[in-house]
Amino acid sequence: MKASAGRRRLVQWPQVLLPFLLSLFPGALPDQIRYSIPEELAKNSVVGNVAKDLGLSVRDLPARKLRISAEKEYFTVNPDSGDLLVGDRIDREQICGKQPLCILDFDTVAENPLNIFHIAVIVQDINDNTPLFKQSKIDLKIVESTKPGTTFPLDPALDSDVGPNSLQRYHLNDDEYFDLAEKQTPDGRKYPELILKHSLDREEHIFHQLVLTALDGGDPPQSGRTQILIQVTDANDNPPVFSQDVYRVTLREDVPPGFFVLQVTATDEDEGINAEITYSFHNVDEQVKHFFNLNEKTGEIKTKGDLDFETANSYTLSIEAKDPGDLAAHCIIQVEILDENDCAPEVTVTSVFTPLPEDSPPGTIIALIKTRDRDSGENGEVYCQVLENAKFILKSSSKNYYKLVTDGALDREETPEYNLTITATDGGKPPLSSSIIVTLHISDINDNAPIFQQNSYMIHVAENNPPGASVVQISASDPDLGPNGQVSYSIVASDLEPQELLSYVSVSAQSGVVFAQRAF
Repeated sequence: MKASAGRRRLVQWPQVLLPFLLSLFPGALPDQIRYSIPEELAKNSVVGNVAKDLGLSVRDLPARKLRISAEKEYFTVNPDSGDLLVGDRIDREQICGKQPLCILDFDTVAENPLNIFHIAVIVQDINDNTPLFKQSKIDLKIVESTKPGTTFPLDPALDSDVGPNSLQRYHLNDDEYFDLAEKQTPDGRKYPELILKHSLDREEHIFHQLVLTALDGGDPPQSGRTQILIQVTDANDNPPVFSQDVYRVTLREDVPPGFFVLQVTATDEDEGINAEITYSFHNVDEQVKHFFNLNEKTGEIKTKGDLDFETANSYTLSIEAKDPGDLAAHCIIQVEILDENDCAPEVTVTSVFTPLPEDSPPGTIIALIKTRDRDSGENGEVYCQVLENAKFILKSSSKNYYKLVTDGALDREETPEYNLTITATDGGKPPLSSSIIVTLHISDINDNAPIFQQNSYMIHVAENNPPGASVVQISASDPDLGPNGQVSYSIVASDLEPQELLSYVSVSAQSGVVFAQRAF
C-alpha cells in the first residue's frame, strides 16, 4: 500500500474493539483493543485509530504523549492523528510459525494522567507460500513379490502458510499399479502414502514413473510437484518389524548434547545380508534433525543440540528401518520436553516520571514496571519488589505490570535523589531473579522559610558617622533550591513610622547590609 503526500489510505479489514474490560486505573476507558490485519502490509499502512478507540481527543494527544511499548516495534502511533501504523515488515510465518492463531500483543502508554492500554493485533495469513517437496525426485525400490495393498509413506510437502492457505491435499497422476492415500502424523501434518494396487512384474516393467502434486487451499490454489521413480527389484521375503509402533519418552530441557534418549529395535526374519537393518529419520520436521541424532546401525538416539522448552515443548520422531531389499517398517517416537527454571525474569521500565515534586502525596505514581519470564507454570510466575526503601512500594497492576508509587513523605532537603533497586524473582526452585535500578530525582518546592543566623542583633554606632555607612550585615539562609532558596531582605516592623525610619536606616535586599542614612 502506498501513502499519498500528506495523507494515508485506511486499509480495509475487520476490526474488533473490546470496550468492556477494566483499564489499568479506574475509569471508563477500555483495557484492550483488538485489531485484525493481513500479513505483509506496506509500511505506514493504517491499522486503526487508537486515540479514537480509546476515547481520547485529538487535541489532547500532544499532552497525553501516546506511544507504543513493545519488545519489537512492529507498529507506531502517529502523534498528531492517533493512527496506529505499520512500522516494520509483518511476516506471519516468521513471527508465529505454524501456530493457528497469530497475535501481536503490545501496550500503548498515555501520560497526564498515566494510563496503559493493551493492544492485540491478529495477523491473518495470506497465501504467499507454495507447497514444496524437499526433493524434486523420489527414488523407491519395491520388491516384485510385494503384495497389493502394501503402503509406502512418502516425505510430505512443506507449506509455511496456515489454515485454508496451508497444504490441503495430494494428487497422484493416474496409474495402473499405484494409488494414493493421505495420512496425518500425531502433530497434525499431512503426508502422502503410496498404495500398491496390483502385483508387480519385474520382467514386464522394471521402472514406474509417477508425478505427485501437493495443493494448498488458496484462491487460486498454489501447488508443488515431485517425480517418483520406482524400481522393481527381486524378492526379499521378510520386512523389518519394530518391537513397538509408538515409543514415548520424557526429557528435561537442560540435558546436555549427546544425552541418551532411547534405542529403537527392529528385527528381520531373513538371513545374512537381507537381515541387515539400517535406521533413518523419515517424514520428520527439519528441527528434529537439528536436535536429535540417530545411529543408523544401532537405532540409538541421542540429543544433538540444546533443547529449549520455550521454543518447542514436544517433538515427533518418525523412524524407518530398512533392509537391503528396501523392505521397510516405521515407528513413531513422542518426545515430551519438561520445563526447567532456566530463564530469569526480565524487568523493564516502560515509563518513569522524574523529577518528582517533594510534596507528592503517598500513592503518587512514579513509574510503570513490566516483568516477563519465558518459563512456564511456577517457574514463570514473577514476584516484584523494591529493595530496602520504605518510601516506595510496588503495586500489582494488570497482567505483568506493576506501579511504582510513593509510600511516605519526601523531603528534597534530606534526600535529593533515590536509586531504587527493583528485583523480580520467579517461583522456581531454586528461584531466579534479576534487578534494575531506577534513578529518581526529587524536585524542590518552597517548603522552608529563611532562617536568620541570630534571633536578634545589638548594634553600636559611633556618633557623627558619615551618611551611607554600613552599620551591620544581617544574614539568613534557606535550604530550598533556586528561586525558592534565594533570600531577600527588608524591614517589616519598627517603632518608627515607615517614612521616618527610612530617613535613619535602610537595608540591601540582596546582601542584608544595613546602612545609616544620616549622621547620628
